[in-house]
Amino acid sequence: MNKEQIGKNTIYSVIKQISTIIFPLITFPYISRVLLVDNVGKINFGESVISYVSLIASLGISTYAVRECSKVKESKKELSDIASQILSINLITTIIAYIVLGILLLFVDKFEDYRLLIGIQSITIIFTTLGADWLNTAMEDLKFIAVRTVIFQVVALSLMFIFVHKPEHYYIYALITVISGGGANIVNMVYRRRYCDVSITTKIEYKKHIVPILLMFSMILSQTIYCNSDITIVGLIHGDHEVGIYSVAVKIYNIVNALVASISFVVMPKLSYWFEKNNYDEINKLVKYALNFMVFLGLPCLIGINIITSELVQIIAGEQYLDAVIPLRILSIALLFSFLGGFCGNIIFLPSGREAICLRAGVTSAIVNLVLNIILIPKYGINAAAATTAFSELISFLICKKYIEREIIIKGIFKMIKNPVFGCCGIIAVGLLGNTFISGIITRAIVIIFLSIVVYIGILFVLKDEFLLSMLNPVISKFTTKR
Repeated sequence: MNKEQIGKNTIYSVIKQISTIIFPLITFPYISRVLLVDNVGKINFGESVISYVSLIASLGISTYAVRECSKVKESKKELSDIASQILSINLITTIIAYIVLGILLLFVDKFEDYRLLIGIQSITIIFTTLGADWLNTAMEDLKFIAVRTVIFQVVALSLMFIFVHKPEHYYIYALITVISGGGANIVNMVYRRRYCDVSITTKIEYKKHIVPILLMFSMILSQTIYCNSDITIVGLIHGDHEVGIYSVAVKIYNIVNALVASISFVVMPKLSYWFEKNNYDEINKLVKYALNFMVFLGLPCLIGINIITSELVQIIAGEQYLDAVIPLRILSIALLFSFLGGFCGNIIFLPSGREAICLRAGVTSAIVNLVLNIILIPKYGINAAAATTAFSELISFLICKKYIEREIIIKGIFKMIKNPVFGCCGIIAVGLLGNTFISGIITRAIVIIFLSIVVYIGILFVLKDEFLLSMLNPVISKFTTKR
């Protein structure tokens, strides 16, 4: 295992995710105030519908493609062949997805007022398919992914400030978000030629691909149901205003979840390769590295959210969204179980080709989530939506946990957790002092976040935390070499 490359890819993956965090942190406060709650609700309702249609187009192909391309990436001919087959399958599913979307928009009365908006948002589906970003991930080119993402988010941010000024401009905002992702995928179509020749083909080994792809699709569908059914049901029962409120909590939840889960993109290609070789020495090293990253970053995020919940909501969206505070606190509990379930699924089961276990966990938790949403949301609203998500994440983790094979051995878990726990104690102290002595929402939040990072890193550095030092060593050595 190339530790230096793994470390660099981890940094690139974090940079990419941080850029996706900074973008909504800058845009959402502006958008929530300009578009107002109801139009924000429309945007999020449209996105929830597109997420379902996107499932048909993607069909679980992305994760499957990363795994399969990782196995043959040393042979350009084999890589070209399998990448072309997967892209061709993806184009077929995308056409089917657009047919389904067209039927929904034409014949479902609820969507009558959303046709143009959803039509604009759906452009991301074809761009995502043609971009085939899974090839970059399989080739572990996370540097390109990070740089490209940052550039197009800056472009989208500039366009937003230039063209979005009134509540009725929510159509323009939807188009700008499409440009943000679509432009990156267009660049991908040119850039990927350095790896292999990807083209549309009719010579597809359907028997080889269709079963694992359908398993992946079923798994992701179940996950999407319990991730998005709450927003959909809240929208259908309580309307756009409640969706707008709840979307603030969900947005923060998704941002943190994506940041911590970014480690899966770093280790999945290598894990897929080593599972194919049945090399558990290397597998266990990578699994421990991934878990260490999740503890190192996940624990302070969980604590931090609960310390500045009100400040986060007000800074990101404004005082009119303060009803999102309680759902966000509840969703912070869901984050813990999501981290653990994601570790089992994305780090162990998917790279090893055991997506059936993830499917079993996903379907069970999705059914539980959907039933509880239908029962509880009409009476308890967005607080129930958050609580059912947390419970579903717990169910999913408990099911996955019992299937981890004996060959997966992670040594020194207590040592791995101990230092971050001490660091989080420092964060709590900073939060208590900040909330006591600092007035002003923005000033208090900035000071608490900055000091929390400094104190957390400082405590881990004093305790000589192995993971922190392993992350800092490449940077320190590079700086020392330059001098």
